[in-house]
Amino acid sequence: MATRSPWPRPLSLPCCCLLLLALGGPGFFQSHAVEVNVKDLSNNTCIYAEWMMSFLIKYETNSSEYKNATLKPSTNVTHDGSTCGNNTHAPLLAIQFGAGHSWSINFTKTNETYQGNIISFTYNTNDAVFKDAKTKGPITIVVKDPMHPVQLNTVYKCHHLDSIEVANVSLFFWNVTLQAFVQNGTVSKNDSTCEADKSTVAPTTVANLTTAPITTASSPLPTTTSKPVEKPLIGNYSLKDGDKICLLATMGLQLNVSQEKPVLININPKTTNVTGSCGNTSAILRLNDSNKRFIDFTFAVKNTSANTQRFYLKEVNITLISSINGSEPLNAGNNNLSIWDTFLGSSYMCQKEQTVLVTEDLQIHTFDLRIQPFKVQDNKYSKAEECFADSDLNFLIPIAVGVALGFLIILVFISYVIGRRKSRTGYQSV
Repeated sequence: MATRSPWPRPLSLPCCCLLLLALGGPGFFQSHAVEVNVKDLSNNTCIYAEWMMSFLIKYETNSSEYKNATLKPSTNVTHDGSTCGNNTHAPLLAIQFGAGHSWSINFTKTNETYQGNIISFTYNTNDAVFKDAKTKGPITIVVKDPMHPVQLNTVYKCHHLDSIEVANVSLFFWNVTLQAFVQNGTVSKNDSTCEADKSTVAPTTVANLTTAPITTASSPLPTTTSKPVEKPLIGNYSLKDGDKICLLATMGLQLNVSQEKPVLININPKTTNVTGSCGNTSAILRLNDSNKRFIDFTFAVKNTSANTQRFYLKEVNITLISSINGSEPLNAGNNNLSIWDTFLGSSYMCQKEQTVLVTEDLQIHTFDLRIQPFKVQDNKYSKAEECFADSDLNFLIPIAVGVALGFLIILVFISYVIGRRKSRTGYQSV
């Protein structure tokens, strides 16, 4: 929920900060590495941090539709308010960037450890990236930092990309190097690596090396075959507006990702969290599975020339935080869709496999789909309009049965005629 930032800007606490910027990686996660060296009045370092970050923000437009905006710190970053702290204020690391956006984190410590405490992020929807935003002005979200305690006089390092979700904002962090409460003004040479980095040290390769049988020159080399990806489980998803269900969705989901090589990923509904929003003309279904894969389906309502209203899938956005085959994290979207189209007040159904094109390198395969994002009555689906693929199948089945029966009748008739001719011929004299 958007609130005012609880952290006043401590302008009365003088400090000296050095801010350095370096170019980051490609794509959605292209950003600038922010390096901040917070110093006290004696010019001694008290906080050192270098990290990369991006923000994905979903906002409502004046037409009651929902869109995504991406923010990334750029070269106009400032650091007003960063402070080593004192008896009344906690140490604070704060930056400002873009058209009125800011981010900050404060720190606490015990006798042995330190950790981040509260993260505050303010984004300004007057920025041009928030096209046609319904709400104008700064919006602040506050969330507790999930970082685990780190030993004092130790530098925390984590290259793994991680995220925090709060309200309609996703915060992405990676390539983090951090030490708070620096002792004697010198950044420590001792490192503390995050668990995510430790778990990504080529476990498959090590297992193959230790378990593969020893072979001789005359022994054939073992061959491996990739196991085909099974059809995904069918999930039932729903959103509520108060006590009533406002969106229903049933489908199996499979991602087709073509980064280094094509990979099929099944979304497990048993470990997938459902969020989103319902509206009169726009609705969003967001699925977030346990492997940090985010899929946003945006539905819209349109008026036809016959003065009837129909809904359709207008936009899909996907964020894959966990890397695939060692590749970079991925964010992609398609906001120019016009599929799953049917009358408002009905549901759309397609049992056959369908493919939703997000980009050339990313597609979604759906199985046993049924969706109703508007006007759900009595918490259940309305009458379904079938997709063409299903109706075509239903049309062909009776035709095939009719052709088979016709062919059988012809065979019986031919057999009958042949039998009659033989009975008329009778016995021949020798």
